[in-house]
Amino acid sequence: MLNWNIRKLRRLNLATHRDLGYFFSSMILVYCISGIALNHVDDWNPDFILNKKTIPIDRSYTRDEIDATKIQAFGKLVGETSYKVYDFPTNNQVKIYYNNSSLHVNLSTKEAIYEQVSKRPIFYQVNVIHRNSLKGWKWASDIFAVLLIVINITGLFILKGRHGISGRGKWLIAAGTIPFIVAIIIQALI
Repeated sequence: MLNWNIRKLRRLNLATHRDLGYFFSSMILVYCISGIALNHVDDWNPDFILNKKTIPIDRSYTRDEIDATKIQAFGKLVGETSYKVYDFPTNNQVKIYYNNSSLHVNLSTKEAIYEQVSKRPIFYQVNVIHRNSLKGWKWASDIFAVLLIVINITGLFILKGRHGISGRGKWLIAAGTIPFIVAIIIQALI
């Protein structure tokens, strides 16, 4: 009788692990990819692409020569038809703001820098999910985390014997704690 219940429990464990693993496989990939991207936020911007280009200006200008008409003319150089606002960071510079872009004109050097920002495809969307920036996603993320714990625990008991948790599995679990212990020790020493 006990042996029958253990077999049923093992089958239930295996089915639970398998089915939750399949169901959450896409979500696990999304979190892994966005996690890698967010880990390297100091190396690149995983959310946005910034395109910069230098634009020649026909001649030098003084601040007094800059008005709404001239701002419109500068915009035409970069294909912008309407601006939100402009300001003068210094007396020889004007910065013009558009939707998702800006034009920084140096009035004395006859050059402008056009910067255009766009969302990085796929990464922007998955990072929004990963950071829980989506309204109401916190609860879905919490449920996902709990079910990942279930997937982990059920996975520990799939194999039996020397390849399972009572064999080499316990040593691999112990070895898996080493990176965390080393990180804690290094953090304590810093």
